[in-house]
Amino acid sequence: MAGEGGVTPTKYIGQTVPVHVELQMTEVVLAQPEMRAFLAAAKRIAVGECMCRRDRGAEACERPLEVCLAIDGEASRNLETQGWRPISLEDALGVLEASHRAGLVHMAYRKPGLPPEIVCSCCACCCEPLRELRGRDYHDGYVESAYIARFDPASCVGCGHCAERCVFGAFTLPAGTDRATFDESKCFGCGLCASTCPSGAIDLIQRQV
Repeated sequence: MAGEGGVTPTKYIGQTVPVHVELQMTEVVLAQPEMRAFLAAAKRIAVGECMCRRDRGAEACERPLEVCLAIDGEASRNLETQGWRPISLEDALGVLEASHRAGLVHMAYRKPGLPPEIVCSCCACCCEPLRELRGRDYHDGYVESAYIARFDPASCVGCGHCAERCVFGAFTLPAGTDRATFDESKCFGCGLCASTCPSGAIDLIQRQV
């Protein structure tokens, strides 16, 4: 997590605990409905560049840079020390929509015992936390979104958009088939699949705990 959105690594503590137990957790995957509520409750919002993509350079990833958001106390700190800029709720929602369209996953960071104050919009090619989450089974070490994808195979038209956008490999389109497959155990509820499914075969529902 070094350098994520201007976050000082020593401020955050990680500990493996069961899913949804809010104890020393550091990362939370947020879906669009959660992100909107998160931003709407903020008194102050700031936006800054993703340091992971910036440091790797445009040749590594062409996705947008200025997509990391901070609220309230963390927003004030990043405005003073990291050169971030203040934005309105409307503009923050615009950043949210643009990053979602670009296929970025919203990862919230928080200190132990406190609500999230930073949301980074992460790609799997540059951002280390998402790369680790994608590459290993970390369901017991991360709090997932409160949502999960629901898939109706009968409505699937086999376009493959879900398989292309799902960075966790929950959706696949096997060669020679005309219908996607869904592995619920790999879904972190980010919503990238549901928002672009042309046939409405995928939506987000509340995760049962």
